[in-house]
Amino acid sequence: MQENPVRDYFRNIWLTVSTILVGLRISLKYCFAKTVTLQYPDVAPALQPRYRGFHYFEIEKCIACDLCAKACPVDCIYIEKTGPRKIDKETGVAAGGLMTRYAIDYAKCMFCALCVDPCPTECIHMGNIHDLSGYNRESMIVEFTDLAKQGLQTPQPLWMQKPDSELPAWAKQRRQEWMEYAYSKDKLSSDKKRRREEMVKALDPKA
Repeated sequence: MQENPVRDYFRNIWLTVSTILVGLRISLKYCFAKTVTLQYPDVAPALQPRYRGFHYFEIEKCIACDLCAKACPVDCIYIEKTGPRKIDKETGVAAGGLMTRYAIDYAKCMFCALCVDPCPTECIHMGNIHDLSGYNRESMIVEFTDLAKQGLQTPQPLWMQKPDSELPAWAKQRRQEWMEYAYSKDKLSSDKKRRREEMVKALDPKA
């Protein structure tokens, strides 16, 4: 096909104008949209379905394959175990060696979610915590194995560790959801006591 310089010239002008108009249309739509101010912390922050917050980790399903750590572009995931672990297909729980450490350094983490996709047992997920401030760098390293000993899958911000009487209703509800493992959808979903037992078994050979 023979090139036509004049046609190409006007075609480029049209493409330039049309792409600018597409961008302006999106911008103008938000410029004239009604603004909504959420009265945080009294009202829960608005999180989108694909929001990538601080992780929650299901240690009872982890086989310590290190795939999440290998996928991490900043090497902020630390895993230590006594031996290989394997998933029991009937229960959906891992057995074998013990998890001695699973930690994430949130001073480095980019919240890219690249650790979530390669997990073969889907035991690590991006959570719904938007705030995890600390007083020093050491506090930014979350030891998920220590949390599992307390029956927790995700860290609790300092402000959420206050008594219920000092927390807004949405914060109390979210903390209750964490304690009841509302985000774990598997074969142990209806058995909270069994899940806590399996979490301890992944850490303690005498459990």
